[in-house]
Amino acid sequence: MKRSNAEIIREYGPFPDADRVHGVSYDGQHVWFASGDKLNAFDPSSGEMQRSINVASHAGTAFDGKHLYQIAEDRIQKIDPKSGRVIGTIPAPGGGGDSGLAWGEGTLWVGQYRNRKIYQVDPDTGAILRTIESNRFVTGVTWVDEELWHATWEGEESDVRRVDPRTGEVLETIEMPRGVHVSGLESDGGDQFFCGEGKTGKIRAVRRPRPRGARSRTS
Repeated sequence: MKRSNAEIIREYGPFPDADRVHGVSYDGQHVWFASGDKLNAFDPSSGEMQRSINVASHAGTAFDGKHLYQIAEDRIQKIDPKSGRVIGTIPAPGGGGDSGLAWGEGTLWVGQYRNRKIYQVDPDTGAILRTIESNRFVTGVTWVDEELWHATWEGEESDVRRVDPRTGEVLETIEMPRGVHVSGLESDGGDQFFCGEGKTGKIRAVRRPRPRGARSRTS
């Protein structure tokens, strides 16, 4: 298994009226993050807040290319980002114990915190299609380049790990500095992850390790 230490590129926040980060997503222009009673968007280039949507936002956040998905207690809400309206709802598989949320392979991937699981879920019905076991608390989920990554946080230790989406086997880990935690994870589709930290209200850009010989998308 490949191991590396996190390279933190940039730090955002905390933002006014958003002192916690419960979920993170990226729509290609804005980083969205859940802060309890609002879903917020900021420009990752300037770090400036762009807008907020008044919607329950208690855990993971995802974007499917058109709509946002947001965990709110025991349900997952589908949101039109233009109007801010909730246009659909499905049950969350953990019934309130859910954490991370990601879009991948045309489905939702939902982390369950204390039960240490990741569920693949039908976005229309909420039906569970697959269950992956983890050996640590799951605090964020993301897909990039057909790779499934999830964040962990237990005590003072936190990491981001690449896992086999069929078996859950850990293939690679990125260790965060001690005392730096991840509660919300998203890829920018290229060379970095956006990692939220619940207690501080901050979001950190962390460099994503590239396979040996692979070209950076920003090079």
